[in-house]
Amino acid sequence: MSERIIINYLDDALKSFRNYKKLAERAIEQVSDEEFFAAIDEEANSIAVVVKHIAGNLRSRWTEFLTTDGEKDFRDRDKEFEVTRDTRESLMEFWETGWQTLFDAIEPLSADDFSRTVTIRGQPHTVVEAISRQLTHYAYHVGQIVLLAKHFRSTEWKSLSVPKNRSAEFNRFLAGKQASGDTSTDRMEAPIEFVSEIEK
Repeated sequence: MSERIIINYLDDALKSFRNYKKLAERAIEQVSDEEFFAAIDEEANSIAVVVKHIAGNLRSRWTEFLTTDGEKDFRDRDKEFEVTRDTRESLMEFWETGWQTLFDAIEPLSADDFSRTVTIRGQPHTVVEAISRQLTHYAYHVGQIVLLAKHFRSTEWKSLSVPKNRSAEFNRFLAGKQASGDTSTDRMEAPIEFVSEIEK
């Protein structure tokens, strides 16, 4: 794999991680404290639990990423699915710490680092495999956060994607930006920009 391809992959992975983090936070911002901790049934996880789980996973997987197993001794995964004395503020601080651990681990990676092998629960992974594994894992849980927040907000939900029955209009919005030479819009930011535009 050429160095250029590796750097492109790394840049895209970092952008995707940031986008999923932001997507979750935009959903979380819309819910009340009560909704943040609410479970829709006995088997469901609350937004708070999903936040705690993602944060715990982030801290475990990305601490000393290249040199230690991704499942750390300090992690108690089962307790990530329990909310006892946690507050919204403490969980969001844990969230931020987890994500910063990820960015601190990934941003400095060099092309040479991609030839290394890392382990997660004793299983060997290439660096690409490890990054992709976690990217898909976090996307899965961020989708849960968005779904729960949208459920709680119902008709008050502020869309984070292309609104229903507005796809053609959204495509025209993108085409207009491209025709004007504006190619800076991020793929996850574009729907937010579009919603802001149509709500003016």
